[in-house]
Amino acid sequence: MPLTLFVMNQKGLTVLKVLQFHFGNSFICQVIGSRDPAVQNDYYDEIHSYCRECELPFIDRLEFGNRQPISDTAIAVGWRWLIRGYPSLIVFHDSLLPRYRGFAPLVSCLINKEPQIGVTVLLASEEYDKGPLLAQEAIDVQYPVKIAEMINKISGLYGELALRIGRMIISGEALQGVPQDESAASYSLWRDEEDYWIDWNQSAGTIRRFVDSVGYPYQGAAATIGGKKVAVLDCEVVSDVRIENRTPGKIIFLHEGIPTVVCGEGLLKLREVVDYETRESRLLIRRLRNRFK
Repeated sequence: MPLTLFVMNQKGLTVLKVLQFHFGNSFICQVIGSRDPAVQNDYYDEIHSYCRECELPFIDRLEFGNRQPISDTAIAVGWRWLIRGYPSLIVFHDSLLPRYRGFAPLVSCLINKEPQIGVTVLLASEEYDKGPLLAQEAIDVQYPVKIAEMINKISGLYGELALRIGRMIISGEALQGVPQDESAASYSLWRDEEDYWIDWNQSAGTIRRFVDSVGYPYQGAAATIGGKKVAVLDCEVVSDVRIENRTPGKIIFLHEGIPTVVCGEGLLKLREVVDYETRESRLLIRRLRNRFK
């Protein structure tokens, strides 16, 4: 039987392409997509264009509404809304479950400096991310690393797992999965704009990892300087100096407009700073007596 795809972002596009390439249009009865205003590139247009090129039915989430399912099986990739009515709903998730159930797990994994990240395919359940596990793949992480690089890497894992799951469906193999170990479960909370502010009281290394973890395709780590909201997109930990009155957020050195900022522990050189709304560069800071908040 053909299946319905609920897909978003780069990883959703990867799964769509793998399934269409290996199993053809007859395997996919429709593709549901959605825009995501929280990221700079949500791949909505790319997903829509690919469906048009392959002559696959594409429906925007807002137009799809509460339509009755036309397939028994559905696959959800990057989807954040409730899906009902499918006897078999397969979910792709950005962590090695049962750890990091919930929202933005990849961001949380990188902020927490997890040595491995990965992708889990599971069967949907009444409670989110608690269903039986069908497959997992993991890769090691070498820090420092930006989230865009890790998204590219795990998109490859999505493709591998999509091919494996597609073959299981085609062969008629029972999709039963393995129960999760509840004693090892953890959760990643949803994020909003309040969660993207830099806490200058943290160590320079922790702040750099935060900046790297919420950069493109997200809006970037937020701060203010001179009353203007900015996004810090790239930074570097530099050698600390002895400061008798350490005040996190203050600029201590300014070379050719590039500031070095005092952190709760250590110093951070800010290599790329842009206006949060216009994305215009605000890197050239002219006054040493200034502070980031």
